[in-house]
Amino acid sequence: MSEVAALRTRVFVVEQGVPAEIEQDAADATAVHVLSRDDTGRAVATGRLLVSGPTAGIGRMATDAAARGRGHAAAVLAELHRQAVLRGVTAVELHAQLTARGFYERAGYVAVGETYEEAGIAHITMRRRLP
Repeated sequence: MSEVAALRTRVFVVEQGVPAEIEQDAADATAVHVLSRDDTGRAVATGRLLVSGPTAGIGRMATDAAARGRGHAAAVLAELHRQAVLRGVTAVELHAQLTARGFYERAGYVAVGETYEEAGIAHITMRRRLP
């Protein structure tokens, strides 16, 4: 978990200016966390799954700037989907930063509702059904 926290701090707090006090929360203790490593073993992408019955939330998706565009985030998202299905989840929802909307659309997500600000960053809610 320390590697997950360090990566999220680098991406959200240092790079994006999210207040440190809201980056980690109590849900981290019960979430399913996924981590991707580069060829050197360094943690470069992460995300978490919060299961609530047949639906689940995906969040805290973070990829180190140096590893972006190399498939790490897609691998994390695919594993989060797999973990959700193993737990009986049939649909997932996430709050996507607008800059990542296309990434999630390519992964089968559909935007719902209007854009809004979360932690000072423009977001949109997106949903996807799982097999």
